[in-house]
Amino acid sequence: MMLTRNQRYAAQIFEQVSQFREAPETERKKYGSMAHKLPVLIHTAGLAQALAFVDSRGSAEQKKLLDHIAAVVNEPDLLARSRTAELNDYMRLTHEVLAALVWYKRFVQSVLGIEAGEEAEGGGNE
Repeated sequence: MMLTRNQRYAAQIFEQVSQFREAPETERKKYGSMAHKLPVLIHTAGLAQALAFVDSRGSAEQKKLLDHIAAVVNEPDLLARSRTAELNDYMRLTHEVLAALVWYKRFVQSVLGIEAGEEAEGGGNE
């Protein structure tokens, strides 16, 4: 059976997000708030800079989101790839990550109940 990219993303991302169902609220909020913020970061700063920012400043849950995205777009070292890709590959990768993030946002809202703008205690970037 042949699935569309969106079908593959939806199934895989649902499983990933569902792993946080039983996590403490602060962990769910850190993961969920970054799923909401990352598309904006990518649009304003670019893929490589946005991923580097989350990798350097993010919590363990936010870094887990990066691992999840890397698995979904089938780029095991997404950070390095975003820094070294030729322009066409960089644009494709950006498009794929943004397409995946649509599903993360949907499932973070529906599965975890985290809305845009919700922050974990003490902010979202510890």
